[in-house]
Formats: sequence, structure tokens, C-alpha cells
Amino acid sequence: MTDITILTCQKYLQPGDSLYDQNILLERKLLTDALEARGLNVACRSWDDPDYDWTQTRAVVFRTIWDYYKRFDEFSAWLEEVKTKTQLVNPYELITWNVDKHYLADLETKGIAIVPTAFVDTGSYRSINDVCKSKNWKDVIIKPAIAGTAFHTYKVLESERGDFETLFKELVEERDMLIQPFIETITTKGEASLMVFNGQYTHAIVKKVKAGDYRVQDNFGGTVGPYTPTTDEVNFAQECFAACDILPAYGRADILWDAEGNILLGELEIVEPELWVRSAPESAALFAEGIVNSMSR
Repeated sequence: MTDITILTCQKYLQPGDSLYDQNILLERKLLTDALEARGLNVACRSWDDPDYDWTQTRAVVFRTIWDYYKRFDEFSAWLEEVKTKTQLVNPYELITWNVDKHYLADLETKGIAIVPTAFVDTGSYRSINDVCKSKNWKDVIIKPAIAGTAFHTYKVLESERGDFETLFKELVEERDMLIQPFIETITTKGEASLMVFNGQYTHAIVKKVKAGDYRVQDNFGGTVGPYTPTTDEVNFAQECFAACDILPAYGRADILWDAEGNILLGELEIVEPELWVRSAPESAALFAEGIVNSMSR
């Protein structure tokens, strides 16, 4: 029997020779080595592998399943089935909660300062203009409640609201959407990602946008660099994880800053986040510890 099966998608089951793909392999190796150092045997499979017997693995760990949001109905059906066959890490309750950005509202009710967010759900359409007027927002970001890598994410200037209304209405007909004020400091300070394993902060990076853009993802020209967070930022990230109903084994808190320098949670990523373990290889041990502790709950 396999102890741990690391989940990926078909594209990254056997990564290519690009630096990006090699980073995926390195991250996988660091985690695999840390788990094997604990006496566990580890496999790696695509989440949608029709021939894999999920009952013969003690647990699955969600990693580079980076196509799930484009195939969400299929993924959801698989998730409902696999939860009956093996243990999920992070747990099923956290995966289903965190996969939908409505979780931000839950965290806000628990006292976590989030980027202000208005949800426009399918069947409850409100125009961008109506939402912005009610919130006194000017430039905003629109994006789906279930998505990744800036999928269907757009910056809408105050003067462009009318131009985006048709697109926004079409998107809301297909999926729940959210509107957030554009946080200007992302163009200067960027967005910091703080990694938290087993409830403990381990390391951080900062993502910067390309000049003239608003997205930090590398496929839009964003860059990544080292970051040393303040004590307040570390405490904030750990508080975000502590606010979850179940302590995640692993994840990251993406933080931004408002015009006054207050810390805001952009997203709490605990489904399949990139974790930059390669920037702090020693953190792999705590990553593995979080997984093992989650399996014993």
C-alpha cells in the first residue's frame, strides 16, 4: 500500500525541460524526500487518472492540480468519489471551502481583514456600476469565485465600467463573480506570499507586477523575489490559518497593503498553492510534519 500519493495534473505528471517545469520537479522532490525521511513511501499521480486505485493509498496530498478550475464539474465529481476511498490532505472540508472565494466572507466574520469584496452570484446579478456606487469604489478588479492564475480576471477603470458590463453579465450567468477595489499598492509594493505549514510561518516571497500591468502571475510578466515579513505580517498570516475551522497542513497567505499600510488578506491558498519550498528547502520538513499530523486527526 502507498502511504502518500502526491496529486498533480496530466500536464505536470512528467514535466518538461523548462525552468518552470524543473521547479515543479524540484518542489515535488523536496516534499517526497521529507516524507520518505519519515519512513513513508510516496507516489505521484494525476488526479484524473482513471486507472489508479485510490483505495490503495493511505492519503492524497493536493499539489499541482492546476487545471481543476477549468474542469470544475469533473473535478467536483472526482472529489466526491475519492473522499470515500482515501484520506484527503488538506481535508475535504477545507478543500471544498477554500476552492470558492466566498471563504473570504467567512474569514472576515472571524475578524480577518480582507480586501473589501462584493459577491455577485449567478441568479443575483448586479451591475459593476451599481456595486461600485454602493461601495464608493472607483477602479476595481472583477474575477470568478472559483478560478486560478488570473483566469477571467480584469481590471475595470471607473471610466470603463460601461465597456465591461456585457462581459460581466455573461460571466455571472455562468459562474459566481466578485468585485474588489483595485489596491493601488500592488503596483509599488507588490503582493507578499507567506507560507504556513502545520500552523507555523516558514518563509515568504514577494510578487511584483510588470510595469503597466496589475497581475502578479509570471505568465503575465510578474516576477518573484525574496521577502522578509514584519512580525505583524507573520502574526497576521498565522492568524488567518488559525481562523480556519480545521488547521490546514499547508498553505499560503497572500497579503496586500491599503493606502495607510494596513495588512489585508488577498487570498488564503490551501487547495493547490505554489509554495516556493525551493526557496527554503528546510521548510520541507515542517511541510511533511503538517501532512502527517493531518493524517492522524
